[in-house]
Amino acid sequence: MHTLDWVVMGLYFLLMVGIGVWSYRQVKGTGDFFTAGGRMPWWLSGISHHMSGYSAAVFVAYAGVAYKYGFTLYIWWAVPVAIAVFAGAKWIAPRWSRLRQRLGIESPTEYLAQRYNVPTQQLMAWSGVLLKLFDVGAKWASIAVILNVFAGVPLATGVIVSGLLSLFYVTVGGLWADAWTDFAQFVVQLVAGLAMFVIVLVKLGGVGSVIDIWDRLPPTHNDALAGPYTLGFVLAYLLIDFLSYNGGTWNLAQRYIASPTGREARKAAYLSAALYLIWPLILFFPMWASPIFYPSLADPNQSYSVMAMDLLPPGLIGLVLASMFAHTMAMTTSDANAITSVVTRDILPKLSARFRALSGRASLAAARVTLVVFTTLTLVVAINQSNFGGIIGLLITWFGALIGPISIPMLLGLLPAFKRSGPAAAIVSWTAGLLTFGYVKYMMDGASTATLVASPVIVSGVLFVAIGLLTHKHAVPPEVDELVDSLNEDAADSAK
Repeated sequence: MHTLDWVVMGLYFLLMVGIGVWSYRQVKGTGDFFTAGGRMPWWLSGISHHMSGYSAAVFVAYAGVAYKYGFTLYIWWAVPVAIAVFAGAKWIAPRWSRLRQRLGIESPTEYLAQRYNVPTQQLMAWSGVLLKLFDVGAKWASIAVILNVFAGVPLATGVIVSGLLSLFYVTVGGLWADAWTDFAQFVVQLVAGLAMFVIVLVKLGGVGSVIDIWDRLPPTHNDALAGPYTLGFVLAYLLIDFLSYNGGTWNLAQRYIASPTGREARKAAYLSAALYLIWPLILFFPMWASPIFYPSLADPNQSYSVMAMDLLPPGLIGLVLASMFAHTMAMTTSDANAITSVVTRDILPKLSARFRALSGRASLAAARVTLVVFTTLTLVVAINQSNFGGIIGLLITWFGALIGPISIPMLLGLLPAFKRSGPAAAIVSWTAGLLTFGYVKYMMDGASTATLVASPVIVSGVLFVAIGLLTHKHAVPPEVDELVDSLNEDAADSAK
Protein backbone atom coordinates (compact mmCIF):
# COMPACT_ATOMS: atom_id res chain seq x y z
CA MET A 1 0.00 0.00 0.00
CA HIS A 2 1.07 3.57 -0.76
CA THR A 3 1.77 6.11 2.00
CA LEU A 4 -1.34 8.01 0.91
CA ASP A 5 -3.45 4.90 1.55
CA TRP A 6 -2.14 4.68 5.10
CA VAL A 7 -2.91 8.38 5.60
CA VAL A 8 -6.51 7.80 4.47
CA MET A 9 -6.81 4.83 6.81
CA GLY A 10 -5.36 6.86 9.67
CA LEU A 11 -7.85 9.69 9.12
CA TYR A 12 -10.67 7.17 9.03
CA PHE A 13 -9.69 5.67 12.38
CA LEU A 14 -9.28 9.13 13.91
CA LEU A 15 -12.85 9.88 12.84
CA MET A 16 -14.07 6.72 14.57
CA VAL A 17 -12.21 7.61 17.75
CA GLY A 18 -13.58 11.16 17.62
CA ILE A 19 -17.16 9.90 17.34
CA GLY A 20 -16.55 7.58 20.28
CA VAL A 21 -15.26 10.43 22.43
CA TRP A 22 -18.21 12.66 21.47
CA SER A 23 -20.70 9.87 22.17
CA TYR A 24 -19.18 9.23 25.59
CA ARG A 25 -20.71 12.51 26.75
CA GLN A 26 -24.17 11.39 25.64
CA VAL A 27 -24.13 8.25 27.78
CA LYS A 28 -25.47 8.80 31.30
CA GLY A 29 -26.67 5.28 32.03
CA THR A 30 -27.39 1.87 30.53
CA GLY A 31 -30.53 3.21 28.81
CA ASP A 32 -28.35 5.51 26.72
CA PHE A 33 -25.66 2.85 26.32
CA PHE A 34 -27.98 0.15 25.00
CA THR A 35 -30.99 1.95 23.44
CA ALA A 36 -29.83 5.55 22.86
CA GLY A 37 -32.50 6.60 25.33
CA GLY A 38 -35.20 5.75 22.76
CA ARG A 39 -34.31 8.94 20.86
CA MET A 40 -32.67 7.66 17.66
CA PRO A 41 -34.14 9.34 14.51
CA TRP A 42 -35.55 7.01 11.87
CA TRP A 43 -33.01 7.90 9.15
CA LEU A 44 -30.07 7.18 11.48
CA SER A 45 -31.70 3.98 12.72
CA GLY A 46 -32.38 2.84 9.14
CA ILE A 47 -28.83 3.48 7.93
CA SER A 48 -27.42 1.87 11.06
CA HIS A 49 -29.70 -1.16 10.57
CA HIS A 50 -28.44 -1.50 7.00
CA MET A 51 -24.77 -1.07 7.89
CA SER A 52 -25.06 -3.50 10.80
CA GLY A 53 -26.56 -6.16 8.54
CA TYR A 54 -23.40 -7.20 6.71
CA SER A 55 -19.66 -7.06 7.20
CA ALA A 56 -16.37 -7.43 5.34
CA ALA A 57 -17.43 -11.03 4.75
CA VAL A 58 -19.23 -9.55 1.74
CA PHE A 59 -15.84 -8.60 0.28
CA VAL A 60 -14.31 -12.00 1.09
CA ALA A 61 -16.64 -15.00 1.26
CA TYR A 62 -19.41 -13.44 -0.84
CA ALA A 63 -16.86 -12.09 -3.34
CA GLY A 64 -15.79 -15.71 -3.75
CA VAL A 65 -19.40 -16.70 -4.47
CA ALA A 66 -19.69 -13.91 -7.06
CA TYR A 67 -16.44 -15.02 -8.70
CA LYS A 68 -17.56 -18.65 -9.00
CA TYR A 69 -21.30 -18.33 -9.62
CA GLY A 70 -22.09 -14.75 -10.67
CA PHE A 71 -25.45 -12.97 -10.41
CA THR A 72 -26.98 -15.55 -8.09
CA LEU A 73 -25.29 -13.75 -5.18
CA TYR A 74 -27.76 -10.86 -5.56
CA ILE A 75 -30.71 -13.24 -5.89
CA TRP A 76 -30.00 -15.42 -2.87
CA TRP A 77 -28.58 -12.76 -0.57
CA ALA A 78 -29.73 -9.18 -1.29
CA VAL A 79 -33.26 -9.80 -2.61
CA PRO A 80 -34.40 -12.07 0.26
CA VAL A 81 -33.00 -9.61 2.81
CA ALA A 82 -34.86 -6.70 1.20
CA ILE A 83 -38.13 -8.68 1.09
CA ALA A 84 -37.68 -9.82 4.70
CA VAL A 85 -37.06 -6.28 6.00
CA PHE A 86 -39.97 -4.84 3.97
CA ALA A 87 -42.28 -7.47 5.49
CA GLY A 88 -40.86 -6.87 8.95
CA ALA A 89 -41.54 -3.15 8.62
CA LYS A 90 -45.24 -3.93 8.70
CA TRP A 91 -45.43 -6.68 11.32
CA ILE A 92 -42.32 -6.67 13.51
CA ALA A 93 -40.25 -3.47 13.61
CA PRO A 94 -42.85 -1.23 15.36
CA ARG A 95 -43.38 -3.83 18.08
CA TRP A 96 -39.78 -3.59 19.27
CA SER A 97 -40.12 0.12 19.91
CA ARG A 98 -43.43 -0.42 21.68
CA LEU A 99 -41.83 -3.00 23.98
CA ARG A 100 -39.48 -0.28 25.20
CA GLN A 101 -42.44 2.08 25.62
CA ARG A 102 -44.41 -0.49 27.68
CA LEU A 103 -41.73 -2.36 29.60
CA GLY A 104 -38.68 -0.11 29.47
CA ILE A 105 -36.60 -2.93 27.97
CA GLU A 106 -32.91 -2.36 27.19
CA SER A 107 -32.17 -5.77 25.64
CA PRO A 108 -33.99 -7.81 22.98
CA THR A 109 -34.47 -10.82 25.29
CA GLU A 110 -35.62 -8.87 28.32
CA TYR A 111 -39.31 -9.14 27.42
CA LEU A 112 -39.17 -12.95 27.19
CA ALA A 113 -39.41 -13.33 30.96
CA GLN A 114 -42.90 -11.80 30.87
CA ARG A 115 -43.92 -13.29 27.52
CA TYR A 116 -42.92 -16.85 28.53
CA ASN A 117 -41.04 -17.27 31.81
CA VAL A 118 -37.55 -16.81 33.24
CA PRO A 119 -36.19 -20.30 32.27
CA THR A 120 -37.23 -19.72 28.65
CA GLN A 121 -35.63 -16.29 28.68
CA GLN A 122 -32.39 -17.70 30.07
CA LEU A 123 -32.32 -20.51 27.52
CA MET A 124 -32.69 -18.06 24.62
CA ALA A 125 -30.23 -15.60 26.10
CA TRP A 126 -27.45 -18.11 26.76
CA SER A 127 -27.80 -19.90 23.42
CA GLY A 128 -27.91 -16.59 21.53
CA VAL A 129 -24.74 -15.36 23.20
CA LEU A 130 -22.90 -18.58 22.36
CA LEU A 131 -24.08 -18.48 18.74
CA LYS A 132 -22.91 -14.89 18.36
CA LEU A 133 -19.41 -15.88 19.41
CA PHE A 134 -19.15 -17.79 16.11
CA ASP A 135 -20.91 -15.18 13.99
CA VAL A 136 -18.85 -12.22 15.18
CA GLY A 137 -15.67 -14.31 15.05
CA ALA A 138 -16.29 -14.96 11.35
CA LYS A 139 -16.51 -11.24 10.70
CA TRP A 140 -13.22 -10.49 12.44
CA ALA A 141 -11.64 -13.26 10.38
CA SER A 142 -12.96 -11.63 7.19
CA ILE A 143 -11.30 -8.29 7.85
CA ALA A 144 -8.07 -10.09 8.75
CA VAL A 145 -8.06 -11.79 5.33
CA ILE A 146 -8.44 -8.40 3.66
CA LEU A 147 -5.63 -6.86 5.72
CA ASN A 148 -3.45 -9.79 4.75
CA VAL A 149 -4.07 -9.22 1.03
CA PHE A 150 -3.68 -5.44 1.13
CA ALA A 151 -0.83 -5.02 3.58
CA GLY A 152 0.63 -8.47 4.25
CA VAL A 153 -0.53 -8.36 7.87
CA PRO A 154 -0.59 -11.87 9.45
CA LEU A 155 -4.14 -13.14 9.99
CA ALA A 156 -3.93 -13.32 13.79
CA THR A 157 -2.48 -9.81 13.96
CA GLY A 158 -5.23 -8.50 11.68
CA VAL A 159 -7.91 -10.02 13.91
CA ILE A 160 -6.46 -8.47 17.06
CA VAL A 161 -5.77 -5.03 15.56
CA SER A 162 -9.23 -4.65 14.00
CA GLY A 163 -10.88 -5.89 17.19
CA LEU A 164 -9.07 -3.50 19.49
CA LEU A 165 -9.68 -0.50 17.21
CA SER A 166 -13.43 -0.93 17.17
CA LEU A 167 -13.61 -2.02 20.80
CA PHE A 168 -12.54 1.44 21.92
CA TYR A 169 -15.35 3.53 20.51
CA VAL A 170 -18.21 1.16 21.25
CA THR A 171 -17.03 0.65 24.84
CA VAL A 172 -16.98 4.35 25.63
CA GLY A 173 -19.93 5.51 23.49
CA GLY A 174 -22.42 2.62 23.44
CA LEU A 175 -25.24 2.59 20.89
CA TRP A 176 -24.92 6.31 20.12
CA ALA A 177 -21.29 5.79 19.07
CA ASP A 178 -22.30 2.68 17.20
CA ALA A 179 -25.04 4.43 15.21
CA TRP A 180 -23.06 7.58 14.38
CA THR A 181 -20.02 5.57 13.30
CA ASP A 182 -22.40 3.50 11.17
CA PHE A 183 -23.49 6.72 9.48
CA ALA A 184 -19.89 7.88 8.92
CA GLN A 185 -18.99 4.42 7.64
CA PHE A 186 -22.00 4.49 5.31
CA VAL A 187 -20.64 7.66 3.70
CA VAL A 188 -17.16 6.12 3.41
CA GLN A 189 -18.39 2.89 1.82
CA LEU A 190 -20.71 4.83 -0.51
CA VAL A 191 -17.80 6.89 -1.89
CA ALA A 192 -15.46 3.89 -2.04
CA GLY A 193 -18.06 1.60 -3.64
CA LEU A 194 -18.99 4.14 -6.31
CA ALA A 195 -15.30 4.77 -7.07
CA MET A 196 -14.67 1.05 -7.50
CA PHE A 197 -17.77 0.67 -9.66
CA VAL A 198 -16.84 3.56 -11.99
CA ILE A 199 -13.21 2.49 -12.40
CA VAL A 200 -14.16 -1.10 -13.22
CA LEU A 201 -16.80 0.18 -15.63
CA VAL A 202 -14.21 2.34 -17.44
CA LYS A 203 -11.75 -0.57 -17.59
CA LEU A 204 -14.43 -2.74 -19.20
CA GLY A 205 -15.28 -0.16 -21.86
CA GLY A 206 -17.92 2.16 -20.43
CA VAL A 207 -21.57 2.18 -19.39
CA GLY A 208 -22.52 -0.48 -21.93
CA SER A 209 -20.45 -2.97 -19.97
CA VAL A 210 -23.24 -3.19 -17.38
CA ILE A 211 -25.04 -5.36 -19.97
CA ASP A 212 -22.14 -6.62 -22.08
CA ILE A 213 -20.26 -8.07 -19.11
CA TRP A 214 -22.50 -11.13 -19.05
CA ASP A 215 -21.51 -12.10 -22.60
CA ARG A 216 -17.87 -12.16 -21.46
CA LEU A 217 -18.49 -14.34 -18.44
CA PRO A 218 -19.27 -18.08 -18.30
CA PRO A 219 -22.90 -18.69 -19.36
CA THR A 220 -24.04 -19.80 -15.90
CA HIS A 221 -22.90 -16.51 -14.32
CA ASN A 222 -26.07 -14.70 -15.35
CA ASP A 223 -28.33 -17.43 -13.97
CA ALA A 224 -30.57 -16.40 -11.11
CA LEU A 225 -29.82 -19.68 -9.35
CA ALA A 226 -26.53 -21.51 -9.73
CA GLY A 227 -24.35 -24.06 -7.97
CA PRO A 228 -25.54 -24.89 -4.44
CA TYR A 229 -27.80 -21.80 -4.42
CA THR A 230 -31.02 -23.51 -5.45
CA LEU A 231 -34.62 -22.34 -5.10
CA GLY A 232 -34.86 -24.35 -1.90
CA PHE A 233 -31.79 -22.58 -0.54
CA VAL A 234 -33.22 -19.14 -1.42
CA LEU A 235 -36.58 -19.91 0.18
CA ALA A 236 -34.87 -21.22 3.30
CA TYR A 237 -32.78 -18.09 3.53
CA LEU A 238 -35.82 -15.89 2.97
CA LEU A 239 -37.34 -17.41 6.09
CA ILE A 240 -34.07 -17.13 8.00
CA ASP A 241 -33.60 -13.53 6.84
CA PHE A 242 -37.09 -12.64 8.06
CA LEU A 243 -36.20 -13.94 11.49
CA SER A 244 -32.66 -12.58 11.55
CA TYR A 245 -33.05 -9.07 10.09
CA ASN A 246 -36.22 -8.29 12.03
CA GLY A 247 -34.69 -8.90 15.42
CA GLY A 248 -33.52 -12.50 15.69
CA THR A 249 -30.10 -10.95 15.20
CA TRP A 250 -30.23 -8.88 18.36
CA ASN A 251 -28.23 -5.86 17.21
CA LEU A 252 -30.81 -5.25 14.47
CA ALA A 253 -33.64 -5.38 17.01
CA GLN A 254 -31.78 -2.72 18.97
CA ARG A 255 -32.15 -0.22 16.13
CA TYR A 256 -35.91 -0.56 16.35
CA ILE A 257 -35.95 -0.57 20.15
CA ALA A 258 -34.03 2.73 20.08
CA SER A 259 -36.65 4.38 17.83
CA PRO A 260 -38.96 6.85 19.61
CA THR A 261 -42.17 5.26 18.27
CA GLY A 262 -43.36 2.30 16.25
CA ARG A 263 -44.02 4.58 13.31
CA GLU A 264 -40.40 5.76 13.35
CA ALA A 265 -39.18 2.16 13.58
CA ARG A 266 -41.28 1.26 10.52
CA LYS A 267 -39.76 4.12 8.50
CA ALA A 268 -36.28 2.98 9.52
CA ALA A 269 -37.06 -0.53 8.28
CA TYR A 270 -38.32 0.74 4.92
CA LEU A 271 -35.12 2.76 4.43
CA SER A 272 -32.91 -0.22 5.28
CA ALA A 273 -34.87 -2.50 2.94
CA ALA A 274 -34.56 -0.03 0.05
CA LEU A 275 -30.79 0.16 0.56
CA TYR A 276 -30.54 -3.64 0.49
CA LEU A 277 -32.43 -3.76 -2.79
CA ILE A 278 -30.48 -1.03 -4.63
CA TRP A 279 -26.96 -0.71 -3.25
CA PRO A 280 -25.75 -4.31 -3.83
CA LEU A 281 -26.23 -3.89 -7.59
CA ILE A 282 -23.42 -1.33 -7.52
CA LEU A 283 -21.36 -2.97 -4.78
CA PHE A 284 -21.38 -6.43 -6.40
CA PHE A 285 -20.64 -5.33 -9.96
CA PRO A 286 -16.82 -5.41 -9.58
CA MET A 287 -17.13 -8.84 -7.97
CA TRP A 288 -19.15 -10.14 -10.92
CA ALA A 289 -16.56 -8.70 -13.32
CA SER A 290 -13.56 -10.16 -11.48
CA PRO A 291 -13.30 -13.39 -13.58
CA ILE A 292 -12.74 -11.20 -16.66
CA PHE A 293 -9.68 -9.65 -15.04
CA TYR A 294 -8.49 -12.79 -13.24
CA PRO A 295 -9.75 -15.91 -15.05
CA SER A 296 -7.66 -18.37 -13.02
CA LEU A 297 -7.49 -16.91 -9.53
CA ALA A 298 -6.28 -19.48 -6.99
CA ASP A 299 -8.38 -18.13 -4.11
CA PRO A 300 -11.68 -16.57 -5.27
CA ASN A 301 -12.21 -15.11 -1.79
CA GLN A 302 -9.41 -12.66 -2.55
CA SER A 303 -10.87 -11.50 -5.88
CA TYR A 304 -12.25 -8.15 -4.71
CA SER A 305 -9.15 -7.30 -2.70
CA VAL A 306 -6.76 -8.19 -5.53
CA MET A 307 -8.82 -6.17 -8.01
CA ALA A 308 -8.79 -3.13 -5.75
CA MET A 309 -5.02 -3.37 -5.33
CA ASP A 310 -4.46 -3.60 -9.09
CA LEU A 311 -6.99 -1.09 -10.42
CA LEU A 312 -7.25 1.69 -7.88
CA PRO A 313 -4.82 4.61 -7.57
CA PRO A 314 -3.07 5.49 -4.26
CA GLY A 315 -5.50 6.97 -1.76
CA LEU A 316 -8.51 5.17 -3.19
CA ILE A 317 -7.04 1.83 -2.10
CA GLY A 318 -6.98 3.13 1.46
CA LEU A 319 -10.55 4.38 1.06
CA VAL A 320 -11.77 0.98 -0.19
CA LEU A 321 -9.97 -0.76 2.67
CA ALA A 322 -11.55 1.72 5.07
CA SER A 323 -14.97 0.87 3.63
CA MET A 324 -14.32 -2.81 4.25
CA PHE A 325 -13.38 -2.00 7.82
CA ALA A 326 -16.53 0.10 7.99
CA HIS A 327 -18.84 -2.82 7.30
CA THR A 328 -17.10 -5.13 9.74
CA MET A 329 -16.85 -2.55 12.50
CA ALA A 330 -20.50 -1.55 12.01
CA MET A 331 -21.69 -5.11 12.41
CA THR A 332 -19.31 -6.43 15.06
CA THR A 333 -19.58 -3.47 17.40
CA SER A 334 -23.36 -3.41 17.19
CA ASP A 335 -23.39 -7.17 17.84
CA ALA A 336 -21.13 -6.69 20.85
CA ASN A 337 -23.36 -3.94 22.23
CA ALA A 338 -26.49 -6.06 21.80
CA ILE A 339 -24.91 -9.13 23.41
CA THR A 340 -23.70 -6.99 26.29
CA SER A 341 -27.24 -5.73 26.87
CA VAL A 342 -28.50 -9.32 27.10
CA VAL A 343 -25.69 -10.42 29.43
CA THR A 344 -25.94 -7.44 31.79
CA ARG A 345 -29.73 -7.10 31.79
CA ASP A 346 -30.88 -10.73 31.54
CA ILE A 347 -28.11 -13.16 32.46
CA LEU A 348 -25.94 -11.66 35.20
CA PRO A 349 -28.85 -10.48 37.40
CA LYS A 350 -30.19 -14.05 37.42
CA LEU A 351 -26.77 -15.44 38.39
CA SER A 352 -26.02 -13.11 41.29
CA ALA A 353 -27.97 -10.77 43.53
CA ARG A 354 -24.97 -8.43 43.43
CA PHE A 355 -25.69 -7.61 39.79
CA ARG A 356 -29.39 -7.07 40.51
CA ALA A 357 -28.45 -4.33 42.94
CA LEU A 358 -26.31 -2.40 40.44
CA SER A 359 -27.55 0.93 39.14
CA GLY A 360 -26.25 4.16 37.63
CA ARG A 361 -22.50 4.32 37.11
CA ALA A 362 -21.90 0.86 38.57
CA SER A 363 -24.31 -0.74 36.10
CA LEU A 364 -22.70 1.16 33.23
CA ALA A 365 -19.23 0.02 34.32
CA ALA A 366 -20.42 -3.61 34.41
CA ALA A 367 -21.80 -3.21 30.88
CA ARG A 368 -18.47 -1.93 29.59
CA VAL A 369 -16.49 -4.74 31.23
CA THR A 370 -18.89 -7.32 29.80
CA LEU A 371 -18.48 -5.83 26.34
CA VAL A 372 -14.70 -6.13 26.54
CA VAL A 373 -14.90 -9.77 27.69
CA PHE A 374 -17.32 -10.80 24.94
CA THR A 375 -15.32 -9.08 22.21
CA THR A 376 -12.13 -10.77 23.41
CA LEU A 377 -13.78 -14.18 23.15
CA THR A 378 -14.93 -13.46 19.58
CA LEU A 379 -11.35 -12.59 18.64
CA VAL A 380 -10.27 -16.01 19.93
CA VAL A 381 -12.91 -17.67 17.72
CA ALA A 382 -11.73 -15.61 14.73
CA ILE A 383 -8.12 -16.70 15.16
CA ASN A 384 -9.31 -20.33 15.22
CA GLN A 385 -11.99 -19.98 12.50
CA SER A 386 -10.53 -22.80 10.40
CA ASN A 387 -11.65 -25.28 13.08
CA PHE A 388 -15.29 -24.36 12.40
CA GLY A 389 -15.31 -24.72 8.60
CA GLY A 390 -13.78 -21.37 7.69
CA ILE A 391 -15.52 -18.02 7.22
CA ILE A 392 -18.31 -19.18 4.91
CA GLY A 393 -18.89 -22.20 7.14
CA LEU A 394 -19.32 -19.99 10.18
CA LEU A 395 -21.59 -17.53 8.37
CA ILE A 396 -23.86 -19.84 6.42
CA THR A 397 -23.73 -23.23 8.10
CA TRP A 398 -23.54 -22.44 11.81
CA PHE A 399 -25.22 -19.06 12.08
CA GLY A 400 -27.73 -19.59 9.27
CA ALA A 401 -28.85 -22.95 10.62
CA LEU A 402 -29.02 -22.05 14.30
CA ILE A 403 -30.52 -18.56 14.18
CA GLY A 404 -33.98 -19.99 13.46
CA PRO A 405 -34.51 -22.05 16.63
CA ILE A 406 -33.51 -19.03 18.75
CA SER A 407 -35.43 -16.42 16.75
CA ILE A 408 -38.78 -18.14 16.31
CA PRO A 409 -39.96 -17.82 19.93
CA MET A 410 -38.61 -14.25 20.05
CA LEU A 411 -40.29 -12.88 16.93
CA LEU A 412 -43.44 -14.98 16.70
CA GLY A 413 -43.94 -14.33 20.40
CA LEU A 414 -44.56 -10.67 19.52
CA LEU A 415 -47.53 -11.45 17.27
CA PRO A 416 -51.14 -11.91 18.47
CA ALA A 417 -51.65 -14.93 16.21
CA PHE A 418 -49.22 -16.96 18.33
CA LYS A 419 -50.29 -15.92 21.84
CA ARG A 420 -51.19 -19.52 22.71
CA SER A 421 -47.63 -20.72 22.04
CA GLY A 422 -46.22 -20.54 25.54
CA PRO A 423 -43.04 -21.66 27.34
CA ALA A 424 -43.45 -25.32 26.34
CA ALA A 425 -43.73 -24.37 22.65
CA ALA A 426 -40.67 -22.13 22.91
CA ILE A 427 -38.45 -24.69 24.65
CA VAL A 428 -39.56 -27.69 22.58
CA SER A 429 -39.12 -25.81 19.28
CA TRP A 430 -35.66 -24.58 20.34
CA THR A 431 -34.54 -28.06 21.42
CA ALA A 432 -35.89 -29.78 18.31
CA GLY A 433 -34.25 -27.23 16.02
CA LEU A 434 -30.82 -27.76 17.57
CA LEU A 435 -31.18 -31.54 17.50
CA THR A 436 -32.21 -31.37 13.85
CA PHE A 437 -29.12 -29.33 13.03
CA GLY A 438 -26.89 -31.87 14.78
CA TYR A 439 -28.55 -34.80 13.02
CA VAL A 440 -28.39 -33.30 9.52
CA LYS A 441 -24.83 -32.04 9.89
CA TYR A 442 -23.23 -35.05 11.51
CA MET A 443 -25.49 -38.03 10.73
CA MET A 444 -26.78 -37.43 7.20
CA ASP A 445 -24.13 -38.05 4.57
CA GLY A 446 -24.27 -35.75 1.56
CA ALA A 447 -26.93 -33.37 2.90
CA SER A 448 -27.07 -30.18 0.84
CA THR A 449 -26.42 -26.74 2.28
CA ALA A 450 -30.10 -25.91 1.72
CA THR A 451 -31.15 -28.95 3.76
CA LEU A 452 -28.73 -28.12 6.55
CA VAL A 453 -29.86 -24.50 6.74
CA ALA A 454 -33.59 -25.06 6.27
CA SER A 455 -34.24 -28.14 8.41
CA PRO A 456 -33.70 -26.61 11.88
CA VAL A 457 -35.81 -23.51 11.24
CA ILE A 458 -38.65 -25.49 9.62
CA VAL A 459 -38.77 -28.02 12.46
CA SER A 460 -38.69 -25.24 15.07
CA GLY A 461 -41.36 -23.22 13.32
CA VAL A 462 -43.74 -26.13 12.82
CA LEU A 463 -43.44 -27.26 16.43
CA PHE A 464 -43.85 -23.75 17.86
CA VAL A 465 -47.06 -23.21 15.90
CA ALA A 466 -48.38 -26.77 16.34
CA ILE A 467 -47.98 -26.80 20.12
CA GLY A 468 -49.85 -23.49 20.30
CA LEU A 469 -52.69 -24.97 18.24
CA LEU A 470 -52.83 -28.12 20.39
CA THR A 471 -53.22 -26.02 23.52
CA HIS A 472 -55.91 -23.77 22.06
CA LYS A 473 -58.34 -24.74 24.82
CA HIS A 474 -56.01 -23.38 27.50
CA ALA A 475 -56.52 -19.76 28.48
CA VAL A 476 -53.77 -17.33 27.57
CA PRO A 477 -52.24 -15.83 30.76
CA PRO A 478 -53.73 -12.33 31.25
CA GLU A 479 -50.31 -10.65 31.39
CA VAL A 480 -49.32 -12.25 28.06
CA ASP A 481 -52.64 -11.35 26.45
CA GLU A 482 -52.36 -7.75 27.62
CA LEU A 483 -48.70 -7.40 26.59
CA VAL A 484 -49.06 -8.77 23.06
CA ASP A 485 -52.22 -6.79 22.32
CA SER A 486 -50.63 -3.60 23.63
CA LEU A 487 -47.97 -3.81 20.91
CA ASN A 488 -50.52 -3.08 18.19
CA GLU A 489 -50.35 0.67 18.83
CA ASP A 490 -47.85 3.19 20.14
CA ALA A 491 -48.20 4.33 23.71
CA ALA A 492 -50.18 7.58 23.84
CA ASP A 493 -47.34 9.66 25.28
CA SER A 494 -44.83 8.35 22.73
CA ALA A 495 -47.08 8.94 19.75
CA LYS A 496 -47.55 12.64 20.45
